[in-house]
Amino acid sequence: PSALFDVQVKRIHEYKRQLLNVLHVIHLYNRIKHGRLEGWSDRCVLIGGKAAPGYVMAKSIIKLVNSVAEVVNSDPDVDGRLKVAFLPNYRVSSMEIIAPATDLSEQISTAGKEASGTGNMKFMMNGALTIGTYDGANIEILDAVGEDNFFLFGLRADEVEALRGHYHPQAYLEQDHELREVIELIASGHFNPCEPGIFDMILGSLLSPHDPWLTLADFHSYVDAQHRVALAWHDTANWTRMSILNTAASGFFSTDRTMGEYNRDIWKLSPSQPA
Repeated sequence: PSALFDVQVKRIHEYKRQLLNVLHVIHLYNRIKHGRLEGWSDRCVLIGGKAAPGYVMAKSIIKLVNSVAEVVNSDPDVDGRLKVAFLPNYRVSSMEIIAPATDLSEQISTAGKEASGTGNMKFMMNGALTIGTYDGANIEILDAVGEDNFFLFGLRADEVEALRGHYHPQAYLEQDHELREVIELIASGHFNPCEPGIFDMILGSLLSPHDPWLTLADFHSYVDAQHRVALAWHDTANWTRMSILNTAASGFFSTDRTMGEYNRDIWKLSPSQPA
């Protein structure tokens, strides 16, 4: 009950970067295994969503989440510090329960790829704090609540575009020993000892210079932001204050305002009075 509920529920897609979330989970697990617990906050990580029937990579990501969860949840060294779950058959009725229970909302798409997003608004209205990139409706949430009440990380859309054609994921591995340890754990088969090679496609995507989602480029910034989350969680009074401010600022996302702006800017209709 005292753990941080860290939630990412949405369509499973590479651009939404459930993979980045899983890499962070493995990083947390690795910290526990090596006794690096400075600034630690106990955490329950929930990932949920559906994959398109023919989307092989998305289904591989679901498999990785479940394989990591099986190892983490059964390792006695973890000792309740970290729990991981994949929620099957995610749907609206699930969200009605999940959103009010969420402490941290994961909105971590590659900048420039999220058209808008509304799940982040639902979490915000229910008092969750957001960790996210400067993308989609995250930008409006950030403007509404202020940077002190939002955990911002990662490349911005213009930086993403500037990196295309010059992306060298191997360089990030060489510069970041924590990232290197995470990738080595996956590559060693630690999470799939009885199913060798099943995550080779995922590793190939992450380590490809043509990865359009630039997952490894944002890893270090994401881990730093998650560390800020963990430290903030220790200050219950301030976290509660930030939560209340998120709910209070969510009025900006009212359907009435949105419809009014559409009418003013696009439809230009005269309002009719109710009979």
